Amino acid sequence: MQNNYGKDEKYYIEQDKLNTLRMREVLDTLPRFCRQYFRGIEPTTSARTRLGYAYDLRTFFEYLKNVNPSLEKTEITAFSLDLLDKISREDIEEYLEYLSLYDKENKEITNAEQGKKRKMCALRSLYSYFYKSELISNNAPELVNMPKLHEHEIIRLEPNEVATLLDQVEAGEKLTKSQLKYHEKTKLRDVAILTLLLGTGIRVSECVGIDIDDIDFDSNGLRVHRKGGYNTVVYFPDEVRDALLDYLEQRKQIIPVEGNENAFFLSLQNKRITVRAVENLVKKYSRNVTTLKTITPHKLRSTFGTNLYKESGDIYLVADVLGHKDVNTTRKHYAAQDDENKRRAARMVTLREKHDK
Repeated sequence: MQNNYGKDEKYYIEQDKLNTLRMREVLDTLPRFCRQYFRGIEPTTSARTRLGYAYDLRTFFEYLKNVNPSLEKTEITAFSLDLLDKISREDIEEYLEYLSLYDKENKEITNAEQGKKRKMCALRSLYSYFYKSELISNNAPELVNMPKLHEHEIIRLEPNEVATLLDQVEAGEKLTKSQLKYHEKTKLRDVAILTLLLGTGIRVSECVGIDIDDIDFDSNGLRVHRKGGYNTVVYFPDEVRDALLDYLEQRKQIIPVEGNENAFFLSLQNKRITVRAVENLVKKYSRNVTTLKTITPHKLRSTFGTNLYKESGDIYLVADVLGHKDVNTTRKHYAAQDDENKRRAARMVTLREKHDK
């Protein structure tokens, strides 16, 4: 693995450029004062985060325009900053209720707890910026409780399901006739992708961004670009190594589309495979293994994290390998394992022998 990573950053740099271009389009639909806000948070946020905030803030301003008669004839781009000072806590609470169910362009939109929380985070960030800049005197979102997120059971594959999944990908079992047409072409790639996700716990975005010389087969090391914007090396077991090498032999025979020469995983169109394509292939194979669970690339990440925690019992190791900045994030996700360990310990202790009555 050569130390020339600067020229291999193409994938995520391109993604940042795309997000920046999309951001400019969304900015043209927002109040003009939002430009100052996004310039202000640029040093501490990623292009993807800012784009998400922009979409969520647009929803808020569209809501104000639709429900407030005084704003009905005013273009959103002409909204003035003093509007934020006029928003009350009750207005924010009504907005949260509205987010549960509303229509947009003849399409029904719903938001559960997570969606509401994300939109509130965007709103709190906007208000916080202008409040700390002393450009507004009211910070209504801070007076409203954040939506409570209920804990969900971790969905993951059991060890026998993992083995069945990989076996079926190799054999092409239970695929439709149309799927089997492409199976021989994609089998080695699909096995490599699923084995890599299950064997390292990397995110799907990290997986599709891998370049050929990001992999060092001498040390079983893989260089990935993490969600937080930094680069790191993760290590993979020999089973993953074998799957990657098998695919690499096939990959060497493929002539990529110009601009995709460094991409490790290619689509049938000989371009870098997309996140959506990986999501679809995980769905395609996993639904033949279990109908009770909806398996996504993130669930494969959870499967890896659970297995690692079971084997090591070290929550800090799991957090480090998964790339969690805050170990509490990891602990929250794998607390159920702690609880099961405690229950198992309780069953080990017997105070008195049971006697048949």
